[in-house]
Amino acid sequence: MAETIPAPRKSRWIEAEPGEWHAFAWSFLYFFALLTGYYVIRPVRDAMGAVHRLELLFTATFVCMLLLTPVYGALVARFPRRVFLPVVYGFFIACLVGFYFAFDSDAPWRGPVFFVWVAVFNLFAVSVFWSYMADVFENVQAIRLYGGIAAGGTIGGFLGPVITARFVEQVGVANLLLVSAGFLGVCLLCIVALAPHARETERRRGEASGERAMGGTILAGLRLIRDTPLLQAMCVVMFFGVGVGTLLYNEQAAIARTSFADVASRTAFYARIDLAINVLTIVVQVAITRWLLVRHGVAPALLIPAFAVLLGFCVLSASPLPIVVALVQIATRAGEFALSKPARESIYTRVEREMRYKAKGFIDTVVYRGGDLTFVWLHKGMTVLGFGSNIVFGAGVLVALGFLGGVLWLVRLAPDTPGPPAAEGAP
Repeated sequence: MAETIPAPRKSRWIEAEPGEWHAFAWSFLYFFALLTGYYVIRPVRDAMGAVHRLELLFTATFVCMLLLTPVYGALVARFPRRVFLPVVYGFFIACLVGFYFAFDSDAPWRGPVFFVWVAVFNLFAVSVFWSYMADVFENVQAIRLYGGIAAGGTIGGFLGPVITARFVEQVGVANLLLVSAGFLGVCLLCIVALAPHARETERRRGEASGERAMGGTILAGLRLIRDTPLLQAMCVVMFFGVGVGTLLYNEQAAIARTSFADVASRTAFYARIDLAINVLTIVVQVAITRWLLVRHGVAPALLIPAFAVLLGFCVLSASPLPIVVALVQIATRAGEFALSKPARESIYTRVEREMRYKAKGFIDTVVYRGGDLTFVWLHKGMTVLGFGSNIVFGAGVLVALGFLGGVLWLVRLAPDTPGPPAAEGAP
C-alpha cells in the first residue's frame, strides 16, 4: 500500500494555501522593503518640517499631487504594467540620489522640497503597491492574506526608525537617503518576481493582461469616481478618515508643547506612542485581521475602527488630557493600519483594473492630501480664533460622524460589488 503524503499544513496565523506561499512571501518582502525605506527617511522629513509652517507645506504637497496625478494617469494608460511600475519606483530612486547630493552640499532649498517630496512619495508608492496586490490576488485570497502582508509593512515601520536612530550620527543624513534607495531597489525585484502570479490571476478572472497598455484617458479615474457609488464612498471614507487623523495630530502637537517642558520629554512622548501603535498593530494583524475578514467579511473591520474614532473624540472633547490623547491616537492609527486598510484594499480586488490603478490612485493621493489640506487649515483657523482643545475635539466629533457615515455607505455597497468575471473553466 502506497504511503500517503500529508498535505502541507497551513500557518496558524497566515492562512495561505500551498500554492500561495511564493506570492505571499514576495508580497510580504515588497511591503516590508517599501515601508522600511520610507521610515528610514521619515525622521529626516519630520526634522525638516519642524522649522517650517506645516500648513504651507501641506498646501504645496496638495498642489504637487494635482500636478502629478495626470502624469501617473498617462503612464498607466499608455504603458503596460511591466513598464510603468518600474518607472514609478525608478523615478523615486533617482530622486533620492538627487537629494543625496543636495543634502551632501547643504543646498538651502532641500528642507521644504524634501518634506513635500516624501509626502508625495509615500502616498504614490503605497497606492501603487496595493493596486499591484489587487492584480496578484483574488478577493478570496486577499481577505486571508492581506493582514499578513500588512504585517510586513509594520515590521518595516519598526526597522526603518531603528536604522536611522542607530546610524544617522555615524553616516550622516545624506547616506541614509541611499539606504532608502537600496530598499526601493528590493521593491523592483519583488515586482518582477510577482509578475507571473499577476498574469495567472488575470487569466483566471478573464481580464485583459496587464502586460498590455490599459488605454483610456489620462483622467479616467475622475470619470470612474463620478459614475461609481462605491468609489464615491471610498472618497468620503478617505477624506473624513484623514480629517480625524489630521485634527488629532495637530492638536496633540499643541497639547504636547504645553504639557512637556523640553524637546527631550516631547520626543519621548511621541516615541512611546509610536512604539505602542506598532506593537498593537502587529498583534492585531497576525491574530485578528485574517480571522475577522475570513469569518465576517469587511464590515466589522471597517466599522470597529470608525466607532472607536467616534468614541475617542467624544471622550477627548470632555477630557483632553495628554494620556487620553495618546490612547486615542494609538487606537485610531492601529485600527487604521491593522483593520481598515486591509479591508478597504480587499474591496479593490473585486473591481476592474482601471478602477484599481486610475481611480484608486486619485483617491489615495489627491483626495488624501485634499483632506489633509482642508483640516490642517481648519485647525489653524480654530487656533487663531483662540478655541481650546475641548472645542477642537468637539469639531472632531462631527468629522468622526462624517467618517462613520462614509464607512456605513461603503459597507452597504461593498457586498453588492460584482467580482470580475471568471475565465472559462476557472474555479
